Amino acid sequence: FFQTKSVITTQRRFRTTYKKDPPSDNSIKRWLTQFQETGSVLHRKGAGRPSTSQENVDRIQEKFTRSPRKSTRQAAVQLHMPHTTIWNVLHNRLHMNAYKVQIVQALHPNEKPRRFEFAEQILTRIEDDENYLRKWFFSDESTFHVSGKVNKHNCRIWGSENLRDYRELERDSPKVNVWCALSHTEVIAPFFFAETTINSF
Repeated sequence: FFQTKSVITTQRRFRTTYKKDPPSDNSIKRWLTQFQETGSVLHRKGAGRPSTSQENVDRIQEKFTRSPRKSTRQAAVQLHMPHTTIWNVLHNRLHMNAYKVQIVQALHPNEKPRRFEFAEQILTRIEDDENYLRKWFFSDESTFHVSGKVNKHNCRIWGSENLRDYRELERDSPKVNVWCALSHTEVIAPFFFAETTINSF
């Protein structure tokens, strides 16, 4: 930073050198201020809040082991601890992360073998004709449910590994669909359909 006087350039060089995400803008500026004031970027002894007791760490771990979908703010209220303490313990002491819930289409048992058979047929045709997929149109639809939707930003599951949790979406509930298609050469602009599915046409 002292050479370039640029936070962005410093972050780019950090990423190139160490092959990982660079520190944030605020961290770099904070370290610069601390170095100018103290001559060091090391944490000063006795600075900051006291470490969270092992008893409280155990309480937090038990809370999220029993209820991994609980939000950190709910846990803070129930455990009578600051929200930042809950967050720091989960990340730094328990090494847990918040994983998003995946939304997938609900499949009936008889649909899975049909999909597998279809995939095998397509692979065979591609082997016979390398231009086979150029003849295809791929389409998809985005659904907006009148009854509401799962907010994945607010729906997290805490754990030491991703449990690949998901929620099934009932596709027959009232909704508005936005449909679009594309081929090797063109895109068919989106169309809007209210209170119906594309397959009903």
